Amino acid sequence: MDNICRVLICDDHPHAREAISAMLDGNEDFTIAGQARNGQEAIELCRKLNPDLVLMDINMPGVSGLEATKRIKEEFPSLKIIMLSVSDDVADLFTAVQYGAQGYLLKSMDPDDWLHYLRALLQGKDDAARNLAGKLFGQFRGVEPADLATSLTPREKEILLLVKEGLTNREIAERLSIAENTVKNHIKNLLEKLELDNRVQLAGYAVRHNLA
Repeated sequence: MDNICRVLICDDHPHAREAISAMLDGNEDFTIAGQARNGQEAIELCRKLNPDLVLMDINMPGVSGLEATKRIKEEFPSLKIIMLSVSDDVADLFTAVQYGAQGYLLKSMDPDDWLHYLRALLQGKDDAARNLAGKLFGQFRGVEPADLATSLTPREKEILLLVKEGLTNREIAERLSIAENTVKNHIKNLLEKLELDNRVQLAGYAVRHNLA
């Protein structure tokens, strides 16, 4: 990687945070931007520290990792979030991807496997990492392409409908009072989630599935 990846670690167990920090600190590709003890702290630190990657524990008291992921992705759609868990529960995994997470790591995995996966995700060279969301939607619980719209956040649905109306990125940004770059990031996420190639296909998807 050309740049060092700034990582925010979010886990309610201090020993887990220390172990993850020690593993990443020993690698030149990563640096620890900060640590959060719960989902609410993670949200606040994302705003304050602007990390490149969040490693988010799923089960935490108060604001859970899943809820924090949903809220962070709505505010920072291009921020990469990897969920951490002690089990490979399909329901949690599916929900995490619905909320915008790019990946899922088990805490029991070998540290070398962690590093390989994270590097692949950030470099975009590993199909399994880069296309995880799309593959999961096709593999878990028989989800069909027509059902993918249920995975969209309220903001993504707003933008999809405006794309259907034929608005440009700048016009969408003005309509929603957000930055044009934020619109671009949302559209990129929409294309990945819906497994489409361009905004024309996005508009067609919205029409075919009667989204309103």
